[in-house]
Amino acid sequence: MTTNSITEICNFCGKHKNQTRKLIIGDEVAICNECVEFCQTLLIEEQEAFALPDIDLNPISIKKFLDLYIIAQDAAKIVISVAISNHYKRIDKKAPIEIEKSNILCIGPTGCGKTMLARTMAKYLNVPFAIADATSITESGYVGDDVETLIQRLLNAANGDISKAEHGIIFIDEIDKISRRSESANITRDVSGEGVQQALLKIIEGTNSRVNLTGNRKHPSGEIKEVDTKNILFIAGGAFIGLEKIIDKRLNHSTIGFGSRLVEPNDSTSLKEVTPPDLQKYGLIPELIGRFTTTVALDELNTKDLTHILTNVKDNLIDQYKYLFQLDNVELEITEDAIERIVIRTQELKTGARGLHSELERTLIPHMYNIYNYKDKGIKHLLINNEQVDNPEVLTKQEGAK
Repeated sequence: MTTNSITEICNFCGKHKNQTRKLIIGDEVAICNECVEFCQTLLIEEQEAFALPDIDLNPISIKKFLDLYIIAQDAAKIVISVAISNHYKRIDKKAPIEIEKSNILCIGPTGCGKTMLARTMAKYLNVPFAIADATSITESGYVGDDVETLIQRLLNAANGDISKAEHGIIFIDEIDKISRRSESANITRDVSGEGVQQALLKIIEGTNSRVNLTGNRKHPSGEIKEVDTKNILFIAGGAFIGLEKIIDKRLNHSTIGFGSRLVEPNDSTSLKEVTPPDLQKYGLIPELIGRFTTTVALDELNTKDLTHILTNVKDNLIDQYKYLFQLDNVELEITEDAIERIVIRTQELKTGARGLHSELERTLIPHMYNIYNYKDKGIKHLLINNEQVDNPEVLTKQEGAK
């Protein structure tokens, strides 16, 4: 038999190329499409179960890592560290009993660190992480994202690795915005409130979610894969504006008559007293509340906390901008009074930690725009003081530059 005739036959099953749809021919070796598909099936079946990297699941170690990136919120970090440790212990296939999943609900004002907590946890565990805005989710069949989009984003973060995605973390922000504020019956379709809460139930509890790999759920010919969500940790966050009034009403209900005790509402601590009935009155359905067994209340950040975020946490904003200027051989110096002014302006805007980034960016944009002019003029040191924080236009005159 000639060499040509040998390479026209699959070396694995012996079929001639005329008996197959396609024969892949190499250097004196050939394989048919059927054998390739069979090998792919074997690889999927024999894929090793997901295992976390060799990390420390001691809650104390987890909190120490969170402390590097997140200022204050000690009580919240302790609760979350324990929840994370228990969640990934339950994934152990050798466990003699099946442990229920404990998803986390974070309640606190905007900019207090809810998203940062979730992102830092994923970084510590080295698992895929995805963020979604609850307000963009609608019921299936309506314009907008549906709940399967959450899994699609996590799968993208895992670079298509289904096993990794099935053990990742999904953060659902603005969960309070899909609350049902009215308990009266409504005959109209609720495409962004209670209906979305109902749609989230199965995917949070654990189900085989069908994900379109094209990223377009309406694409008829897209490849569909199933992702098991039972080991995905869901963290939801929201400001829940007005929830403290519901809690205060329960805790400090007024009485009439002699001997009645009058208690002043305390907004700063009331969120820590939240109970499932409070969340239900706010507008979350009981079934969804029951799937978030761990509830964490975060405090509003004060002046000291915001200053630490700017200067002391790992990879803080000032260090980031100093590095950007250093790339152009310009040393950036921000005075203490400038930092204090940035913090004060941020507090006035009531935007929390994320407002620090906006204020710092607003202050430095004129300098970053003129950075190459500075290089041409030999300016190697840039000083930012409180005057320039209040009047960014001063920067265009290059005052404070040396």
